[in-house]
Amino acid sequence: MKIKQKIIFLVLIGISFSSKAQLKDSITKRSYTTKSIASSESPIIDGILNDKSWDVVEWAGDFIEHEPDQNTEPSEQTKFKIIYDKNFIYFAFRCYDKDPKKIVKRLSRRDGFEGDWIEVNIDSYNDKRTGFSFTSSVSGVKGDEFISNNGNNWDGSWNPIWYLKTNIDEEGWTAEVKVPLSQLKFGNNPEQVWGLQVQRRFFRAEERSTWQRIPQDAPGWVSEFGELKGLVNIEPQKQIEIQPFFASQLNTYPKEEGNPFRDGSNTKINGGLDAKIGITNDLTLDLTINPDFGQVDADPAAIALDGFQIFFEERRPFFVENKNIFDYRFADNPDNLFYSRRIGRSPQGRVNASNNEYVDRPTNTTILGAAKFSGKTKNGWSLGILESLTDKEYATIDTNGAQRQELVEPLTNYFVGRAQKDFNNRNSFIGGIFTATNRNLQGEELNFLRKSAYSAGLDFQHNWKKRKYFFSGNIVASRVEGSKESITATQFNLTHLFQRVDASHVDIDPNRTSLTGTGGRFEIGKSSVGHWRYRGILIWRSPELELNDVGFLRQADELRQYAFLSYQTLKPFGKFRKINTEFTQFSSYDFEGNFNRMQYEIGSYANFKNNWGINGSLVYKPIIYSNTILQGGPRFRFSEEFLKNIFINSDSRKKVSFRAGIVHSQGKEDSYSYLEYDFGVQYQPINSFTISLNPNYSINKNKTQYVTEAIFGADARYITADLAQKTLSATVRLDYTINPNLTIQYYGQPFISNGNYSSFNRVINPTADKYSDRIASYTSNQIGFNSIDDGYDIDENTDGVVDYSIGNPNFSQVSFNSNLVVRWEYIPGSEIFLVWSQGIFGQGNSKDDLLTGINDQIFGRKPENIFLIKATYRFVL
Repeated sequence: MKIKQKIIFLVLIGISFSSKAQLKDSITKRSYTTKSIASSESPIIDGILNDKSWDVVEWAGDFIEHEPDQNTEPSEQTKFKIIYDKNFIYFAFRCYDKDPKKIVKRLSRRDGFEGDWIEVNIDSYNDKRTGFSFTSSVSGVKGDEFISNNGNNWDGSWNPIWYLKTNIDEEGWTAEVKVPLSQLKFGNNPEQVWGLQVQRRFFRAEERSTWQRIPQDAPGWVSEFGELKGLVNIEPQKQIEIQPFFASQLNTYPKEEGNPFRDGSNTKINGGLDAKIGITNDLTLDLTINPDFGQVDADPAAIALDGFQIFFEERRPFFVENKNIFDYRFADNPDNLFYSRRIGRSPQGRVNASNNEYVDRPTNTTILGAAKFSGKTKNGWSLGILESLTDKEYATIDTNGAQRQELVEPLTNYFVGRAQKDFNNRNSFIGGIFTATNRNLQGEELNFLRKSAYSAGLDFQHNWKKRKYFFSGNIVASRVEGSKESITATQFNLTHLFQRVDASHVDIDPNRTSLTGTGGRFEIGKSSVGHWRYRGILIWRSPELELNDVGFLRQADELRQYAFLSYQTLKPFGKFRKINTEFTQFSSYDFEGNFNRMQYEIGSYANFKNNWGINGSLVYKPIIYSNTILQGGPRFRFSEEFLKNIFINSDSRKKVSFRAGIVHSQGKEDSYSYLEYDFGVQYQPINSFTISLNPNYSINKNKTQYVTEAIFGADARYITADLAQKTLSATVRLDYTINPNLTIQYYGQPFISNGNYSSFNRVINPTADKYSDRIASYTSNQIGFNSIDDGYDIDENTDGVVDYSIGNPNFSQVSFNSNLVVRWEYIPGSEIFLVWSQGIFGQGNSKDDLLTGINDQIFGRKPENIFLIKATYRFVL
């Protein structure tokens, strides 16, 4: 009860701050009335506004500056017209410029948003939360995004078919846009009103101007749109698109003598189908059969010393598109009830093979097919259903030419259902989600996997006083079922650690065949009007909560409280365009009532009038306890810690731009330190070519880095050591845009991380105030290196007999991933990809310096190569 009282008290403190901000200026809601034309009178899309069809409507203009200043006259004015016929809606833009020779025509691939551009946002549902965005750059590059969460999320994976042409003349530049109505979603009312916004980027001044004024302290973006009227008797289009693909792949790699699975090369021919079918005017069915993701970039290299899984962003097109509909972040990032990377994951089964056997193990599970049914109705319902089936996978083991197969992943079905309903004049919503994972487990080969996993959630949000204040929340529940072996393994898992020796509220039950848990989040605060914002948040995850079959959960058994207070400037002043400053406080408990963490942070970002920027933060952690660092051992205390960082970036519009930063953290008694240098430089010698290099170097020193657990007599020994880790990586990108539909991109990332352990010790008093009292170091008489077994023998009682041994934890991980992609959109929606991927992964000598490791393991080894040709053709019916 005391814990709850403390949390409630801290939340109330976090939301009790108030400000005497001035009332928002009265904003006039603007409207534009369009008119229909006959299809035979439709304008020719050539970027020149001389078609008579444009004469049926008036120009709209009088744009107002939005950034860096607001509610002032922009440097250059803009105007637009809108007309429509039964199949398309058309936009004409006139962007005035007193010096057309200085218009910046930078090329990029789709969604690059470089140089001067004009953008139209359409809220065709008129729900005040979602919209469709079409951006036209002066160079003819398209940008398109689906807007959700009232402008807090812009999904660039949405790639509709539409048409664009631009032209530069003596008055500035013009653009003509044609968007098929089939690419938009709207109701079937005889007369409709849509939300409308038009925004221009004037590149030379890095200025944004808008048709509908939206103040800097507005509660969102979409909710503040103007209105598009005059849409009479337009008929929703039932979209039908079918996109088959063909792919041919050649793999080459170093030949391994005697290994029948590594003979130097192999080829693969693949084909599949993607489809988009409008079931109703509001709801769309997306299908994929035997999908191929060969052109997707590799994940960045990373090492997790704490044992937790690493979260990687989704990159596969089918799962990225419309991902916002299925998103259900219920606590802290990245905790989510749906993590699409689980579908097609690496097989989880273990292979029983001896040293003289060769194994061919699949790297990913085959996705037989997947379908998404999603959309939003005119009544305010957002609906999403995802169904996917992955195939069973076998590893092949070769013994002197005789081969056998072992099952490493069962046939698995994944299901996700999501729904939300708007009400209260779009100021509130309530929603829910349900997920299910079902594995076809036969026999006892994969008994360590859970047979089924289900989760459900309920979420809501309410805004009041013109969206100035909000209250939101969600509640989730999970249930996993399986064999005693699988549920016992779940209890031992690092996410749960029921075996913790000092925990009285959890323990291992080897007879359980299911686990049921809950979690959730409640948040209240002020989101608009004036300079100040504040929020209070309460989060919980019960010890039994388990989401990692089709979701993502890092750690259960936690209660968290957050308080935020922020200040932002609304107008430029002095040398500044904008300044944002935020104070954050959070505390954490487990379900036994242990006070595990207290943290305070103050951070600020400043953008200067020369478009340089600087940001930094100070973080103080006076209380740090971990239930997981000893991986099943007792709760462990870390020393008080102080972290600071600062980053600076130059004007990104220049031919040469850079960013640089440093992060430093220091633990009390010198028990821990971390130092990171981050740098990035970008060079654009011509408008169509960009080179970027982003190196990163870090030094991690930890005197209590967990190594392993050993047994001495009947007692457990939790062994830590002094770790010295150095990591060097760099990301290289080259982008060459021949024209808006033909691009060449290169991505490469060398990575090396060396870790050396010394001064081994064992934990004796894990929660002692001083670092030196928590451990007892082994003396030279107690520990010795065993070169034969490549490990350490420990004679704890110094009687001449080895009491226990540990492996050598030193490591040196080296990798290099690269991707060269030529992409040609030969007709709208249809593409050809030429891909060359390289991959190198090795284990170096941890005693070598980083550059030596890179030279030996990357430049001194033959890489694995993948050559891929993929062609798609989109049929629009």
